[in-house]
Amino acid sequence: MPKYYITTPIYYPSANFHIGHCYTTIIADAIARYKRLTGYDVFFQTGTDEHGEKIEKKAQEAGLTPKEYVDKIIENAKDLWASLGISYDYFIRTTDKNHEEAVQKIFKKLYDQGDIYKGEYKGLYCVPCESFWTEAQTVEGKCPDCGRELKLVSEEAYFFKLSKYQDKLIQFYDEHPDFILPLSRKNEMLNNFIKPGLEDLCVSRTSFKWGIPVDFDPKHVVYVWVDALSNYITSLGYPDENSELYQKYWPADLHLVGKEIVRFHTIIWPCMLMALNVPLPKQVFGHGWLKIDGGKISKSLGNYKDPREYINAYGVDAVRYYALREVPFGNDGNFSEEALIARTNTDLANTLGNLVNRTISMAHKYFDGIVTNPEVKESLDEELITSVLNLKDIVETKMNELKVNEAIDEIMEVLRKCNKYIDDTTPWSLAKDETKKDRLATILYNLLESIRHCAIYLSPFIPTTSATIFQELNTNQTSYDTLSHFGNLELNLKLNEPKILFQRIDIK
Repeated sequence: MPKYYITTPIYYPSANFHIGHCYTTIIADAIARYKRLTGYDVFFQTGTDEHGEKIEKKAQEAGLTPKEYVDKIIENAKDLWASLGISYDYFIRTTDKNHEEAVQKIFKKLYDQGDIYKGEYKGLYCVPCESFWTEAQTVEGKCPDCGRELKLVSEEAYFFKLSKYQDKLIQFYDEHPDFILPLSRKNEMLNNFIKPGLEDLCVSRTSFKWGIPVDFDPKHVVYVWVDALSNYITSLGYPDENSELYQKYWPADLHLVGKEIVRFHTIIWPCMLMALNVPLPKQVFGHGWLKIDGGKISKSLGNYKDPREYINAYGVDAVRYYALREVPFGNDGNFSEEALIARTNTDLANTLGNLVNRTISMAHKYFDGIVTNPEVKESLDEELITSVLNLKDIVETKMNELKVNEAIDEIMEVLRKCNKYIDDTTPWSLAKDETKKDRLATILYNLLESIRHCAIYLSPFIPTTSATIFQELNTNQTSYDTLSHFGNLELNLKLNEPKILFQRIDIK
């Protein structure tokens, strides 16, 4: 069985996740579910990044220890992912004991071999982003990522010899042209960060204590990027390279990240792995942001809502579908409730929901819910069947290219053809003529079988809805293997009563 390891970044634990935070994880979940569907042994990892100065400050403000503070809010992330149907296999916390011990060993190994050395850091630092910046990288003197004020810091620190691996990194990019996607992100890394010259990286702090101690110099704590980035291998048992999970899943097939942290995953992380003599991940994809009215989502701007409000109002599959379908993967996308409602009404309630409802309703009305297939085929049937059978290669190609929104649109296009097939064949007219009952049975079977195919393809994206469709069809033919042939829906099935999959929503 082929293996597939997919990760999201580990998130800052927060009580205020918004829909933009969910975007990466929804996409990763859809890809993981698709890979499982197609026969892969998938390891899908997400988690939380719990150390750092801002956590320490928030804990002090709350009158708690940092660990008490993160423990209190960590369940919010897990509850949100459960609400969105996120099917992760492993949830890592950087406060996990095995992770902390592994990070200390990684730090010591790099120090012992001369890739980490002690010095003094002087420069500009963004507390919310936990990022150091040179003067040239700032935008009007502020953080280029979040736009907040930077503070000048000076402290003793350990440094990682990032500059040592510059030429090796460029060579790796040349030899692995698909390592960073989209291509625009690769060009940005090369032109804005690597070719101007990599500077050695500050990898410890002494100005706060909430972090993993450097065990041979305990006044230092390991700085966020060595701590956070190494989660992708510590979860697999590294530095024990003989551990079962490490042997099975590393190197990762896909690191899925937001564009604001591509730099860390395609420069710092590869150089760390080169220093450790560990294989690099196969691909890093830096997607765009989900914005509201073209701007960032934030509480201070008044455009923040807890994602569970959307889930409660419109349903989890409507939220998942909108995030996956509406945003061209790799580019920024715009989120609005009006657009979510419009997409739900058009695609889910009308194209999909109405098709399923009226097809099963006709089967009950004309055949008491039992449909056979007397093989009375015409050209219209062959056109529909060809479209359905072509989906397998089309969807596979789109998903392999991470064009999730295009894969979904191809499935919806077949569903639109099913609706047109109904209009062209007019089963209600055939039902009036007893001599055309066989033809009517064929039409309904073709529709039911087409719906079954599409429900399987849609299962990674809207899993709850697909499960409901399978229940209505009363079929056990729900595996990917059944899609290579048209006609696997069992004959003489007794269909269950149809349900309203998606109610049309009035825009108020």
